Amino acid sequence: MTDKAPVFETLGCRLNAYETEAMRKLSQQAGVSDTVVINTCAVTKEAVRQAKQKIRRLKREHPDRKLIVTGCAAQVKADDFAAMAEVDLVIGNHEKLDPASWARVAHGQNDRIQVSDIMARKAVNSPLIDGFGTRARAYVQVQNGCDHRCTFCIIPYGRGNSRSVPAATVVEQVRRLRDKGFNEIVLTGVDMTSWGADLDGAPRLGDLVMGILDGVPDLPRLRISSIDSIEADPALIEAICHRDRLMPHLHLSLQAGDNMILKRMKRRHAREDAIAFCETIRAARPEITFGADLIAGFPTETDEMFENSIRLVKECGLTWLHVFPYSSREGTPAARMPQLDKATIKARAARLREAGEGRVAQYLRAQIGKTAPLLMENPRMGRTPGFAPVFLDSDQPVGQIVTAQITGVEGNQLVGTT
Repeated sequence: MTDKAPVFETLGCRLNAYETEAMRKLSQQAGVSDTVVINTCAVTKEAVRQAKQKIRRLKREHPDRKLIVTGCAAQVKADDFAAMAEVDLVIGNHEKLDPASWARVAHGQNDRIQVSDIMARKAVNSPLIDGFGTRARAYVQVQNGCDHRCTFCIIPYGRGNSRSVPAATVVEQVRRLRDKGFNEIVLTGVDMTSWGADLDGAPRLGDLVMGILDGVPDLPRLRISSIDSIEADPALIEAICHRDRLMPHLHLSLQAGDNMILKRMKRRHAREDAIAFCETIRAARPEITFGADLIAGFPTETDEMFENSIRLVKECGLTWLHVFPYSSREGTPAARMPQLDKATIKARAARLREAGEGRVAQYLRAQIGKTAPLLMENPRMGRTPGFAPVFLDSDQPVGQIVTAQITGVEGNQLVGTT
């Protein structure tokens, strides 16, 4: 019987996607085979439930393979996953990027749980990778962990405190991926705007972005993933406003539109800060599109407080919303606050999504008649600089940037012709 290459499944964020590819490379170098690895998410209770559901399905599909669970859910709930009959090994978020962990897997030298204290880690494991198996876009990790303690969030306990990848390493990774043919790179992390605080000289994220754009001049498109707008430094704002190769699409960690709820969340901005940031950027770069994370039904949220979140969608000019029904996480301060009933949370999440869908429809209609460069994700679909999907009438090379005329809207996507 021939050994089979490991099977990897990724749940959750873009950082997990990067780390899965790093694990794939490390496992290949170690000679791991006949294994299934699931990289989990812990952002909500639902994410943990889905991870367990996925584990059971993967074991049914691969009954003869060893099953390894890693990621944030594994880090914070190691014993729970180790107790599952389907699971052979639980590996922590630090261990999953350690070559020694995969050498032990290859040789069968494993304790059932290999999860260390993530808070004790002072540096980032950030292996260099050569690609993601496609030619569309690639993610590059610049930072991990978070020093903030938002009252609803479990992620710092899965990721640890903020640690930055040195600028030279990031630039080398971007250049390496560009040399492999990638036309778009996405910078990713847990708390992106904290990048550099732990490095010599305390550089800021804007310094890193400028360094990439200047250091890899043949990279056509650079994106940054979710940022905390209140922590955007002057160089970052300058890059967003005036560097065309930095794509005009920002995803903002806003979470709510009411100041009292923001205070109870222990966020660092007020609604006025978010509105002012969006107005400043849009004045300098009118084509910018904003996405945002918003939580519906946070503990103590009244109808009036929720309406402030609804209004924020228009006042900030948000387009792409990620709406999260509030999910109580054991061990977080918000879990001890007066909770809303599930029906109210569900109804508010539906209203936020409806508001977001309206904004998307309005934005897409405004693109008709325009010409846009598309990064092709598959032969018939590419994305504009503002991240809108465009379906074309003819096949195009995946990973290439092609110019298209936008001719209409079908559902939540644009249609166009080259």
